[in-house]
Amino acid sequence: MSLENQLIKFTKKGIYCPQGKFYLDPWYPVDYAIISHGHADHARRGMKRYLCTDDSKAILQHRLGADISVESIPYDSTLTINGVKVSFYPAGHVIGSAQIRLEYKGYIVVFSGDYKTQSDFISSPFEPIKCHTFITESTFGLPIYNWKSEKALQDQLQSWVKTNQSNNRTSVFLGYSLGKAQRLISLLDGCDDIYVHRAIHNLNEAISGSGIKLPETKLWSADLDRKILQNKIIIAPPALLGSRMLKRVPNSATAICSGWMQIRGNRRWQAVDAGFVVSDHADWNGLISAVKATEAEKVYVTHGSQAVFSKYLNEIGIKADELKTEYGDEALAKAEKETENIGRE
Repeated sequence: MSLENQLIKFTKKGIYCPQGKFYLDPWYPVDYAIISHGHADHARRGMKRYLCTDDSKAILQHRLGADISVESIPYDSTLTINGVKVSFYPAGHVIGSAQIRLEYKGYIVVFSGDYKTQSDFISSPFEPIKCHTFITESTFGLPIYNWKSEKALQDQLQSWVKTNQSNNRTSVFLGYSLGKAQRLISLLDGCDDIYVHRAIHNLNEAISGSGIKLPETKLWSADLDRKILQNKIIIAPPALLGSRMLKRVPNSATAICSGWMQIRGNRRWQAVDAGFVVSDHADWNGLISAVKATEAEKVYVTHGSQAVFSKYLNEIGIKADELKTEYGDEALAKAEKETENIGRE
């Protein structure tokens, strides 16, 4: 058996390490799961034991249950499991997100999880890792996807808020409760009072409790006096679109925040006023630069535009194969709604 095959095997439950006897972000219950980050399509309930980064531990306990058996280690430290050296390196995706590095007898495999190469104001910046085999996501693996700088994005969002305020409107931003919400908070910090839905508020409390400092926000509840919200900022999960709670916001202007807005714009979201390109994944150039930086001999391309991206990698001389997984935005959207139990209040 080759060293690669001793480190990774693709199974119905997820990516398995035969030598280490653990799984990477499995989607069905297993004995031992090593988790790249806290999004619900990567960190699922039912595992007997979990291992994650120190910054993800509170997030997993909040989302999966305070009584789960979870161990954590810092970035760039090593835990040896059945002879396999396991370590985490920043993925730049969301708070606590990590690439998982496996080493056995000098052979190195890196599982990227989800990642973003462009630095933001809140997540630990992405660090490329040299390896023999690289398993990469490709959510936005098409040339059309190219992100603005964080400063340009901040200026765009804050300008929209100021325009809304001049028209006596309340700015409502919709983004996932983990990752997108905290990034929006950092981008809008200092612009005006920021109110967040309870799902985001509770998650922020868990994150702050682990020693990570977030900008100040206020809880947005259904019984809050509407006059207080006038001309302010609200951040809520996308599942609230069309809810009674959102309809009670006075004179609101609503924006969807997603990388998909680069090509779909408002056409898919007729019920909103704006769409902003805010993505926690690498764009086309980010994916290419990340893969090249690994100097990997073999690349497996997972969820997203894996057919296009893997074909391109082969064309430029990087051996790549597609890998089918149960990760991705559709799975995340469904799991996020179930995890946060948002409802349609």
